Amino acid sequence: MSLKSVLDQIDNNLPAATDRLLELLRIPSVSTDPAFAAHCQTAADWLVADLQNIGAEATKRDTPGHPMVVGHVAGEGPHILFYGHYDVQPVDPLNLWDRDPFDPAIEETPAGRVIRGRGSSDDKGQLMTFVEACRAWREVNGSLPCQITFFFEGEEESGSPSLIPFMKENAEELTADIALICDTGLFESRVPAIITMLRGLAGIEVEITGPDRDLHSGMYGGLVRNPLHVMSNIIAGLHDETGRITLDGFYDDVPELSDEIRAQWQALSFDHAKFLGDIGLTEQGGEVDRTPLEKLWSRPTCEVNGMWGGYTGDGSKTVLPSKAHAKFTFRLVGQQDPAKIVAALKAYVEASVPSDYKVSYKGDKGAPAAQMSVSHPAFEQARKALSDEWPDAAAYVGCGGSIPIAGFFKDILNMDAMLIGFGKDDDQIHSPNEKYDMESFHKGIRSWARVLEEMTKK
Repeated sequence: MSLKSVLDQIDNNLPAATDRLLELLRIPSVSTDPAFAAHCQTAADWLVADLQNIGAEATKRDTPGHPMVVGHVAGEGPHILFYGHYDVQPVDPLNLWDRDPFDPAIEETPAGRVIRGRGSSDDKGQLMTFVEACRAWREVNGSLPCQITFFFEGEEESGSPSLIPFMKENAEELTADIALICDTGLFESRVPAIITMLRGLAGIEVEITGPDRDLHSGMYGGLVRNPLHVMSNIIAGLHDETGRITLDGFYDDVPELSDEIRAQWQALSFDHAKFLGDIGLTEQGGEVDRTPLEKLWSRPTCEVNGMWGGYTGDGSKTVLPSKAHAKFTFRLVGQQDPAKIVAALKAYVEASVPSDYKVSYKGDKGAPAAQMSVSHPAFEQARKALSDEWPDAAAYVGCGGSIPIAGFFKDILNMDAMLIGFGKDDDQIHSPNEKYDMESFHKGIRSWARVLEEMTKK
């Protein structure tokens, strides 16, 4: 059978594929809240049944947290593993949603038809693009074109605590020639993108304690150093006037871009003014001698995600607070070690507080950056397939976010990962009124069919 027959099948069966996605979206599989644990089980069961419907030997695998779903299809040629996650973010604040987040619907918008609901883009809609491509391929050809392993996680949105142990315990079963991950987006919402570079992540919460209780600011102010002032000075000192991060050794393991990659990124003609304008801003931050895409994709960051202390209610309460708190995260690149970066922050904090002030930490976490080699033939095969489907030619790009699973595939299973996704910048993932563009869903299914065809050509 020809590829055209598979693509025609996808086009003709799009309403049924959409109905299946809507059914999955109705399951409130929020992984972070124990109250939704049963729904995560239901979502896993739903996926097992759907994979079985397309001929996979699929099972639900228990973990200390939410279950994994693993399915296998036998075949000749390359062995492909496809990863996605069925869990979703919480929906709060619920009052900002225009409809029930777990009552998904197709909506007409000025930008076209969209699927509205929690998980529609991140990641159920994207996960189902691959499943639906496999369904159409099997319906037309009677079987899938190669050996495929499906690997669906239920804890991605809650830190994946069960993922590494599960991968290590089932390494032989999960190892394939290459892993495909569909949890990213189009570049500037139009150019099909293959992610080759992901930033890592390190984070920690810092608590500084000065006096042993909140104090009257009139009775003690001027003599006692305010912990919030101390924390503010620490935060202010983390960057110099050029935007560089001041921690000792911070840039030791940060590589420079190759001329080839820099030229590829420049050719994308990224409109940073529009990118900032879409969120109501006009001026750039970051290192002054770097391009916008370098800042977003290949340079490390230091961010303060929250800072608090003292009285924060309505009205005035003239206290000098006992404690100051701040949450810090770093996006990492190259060979930066999360533990080394957190240790550098601790050393800086402890050198910056008065000798009689106490410092404590919690929430230490981290994952290194991931760099994918495009030398594997699947990368060029996928780039051609995506370019054939979309108006714009596919591009190799970086990603400022962190998707640790890509690095885990390399470190634990010694296999390359290729990240391809069809989300758009305005999908509002993790926010109220999340959506998935119907064109992205449709063309995403067609794209995976083309990728399968290119990767399995004799």
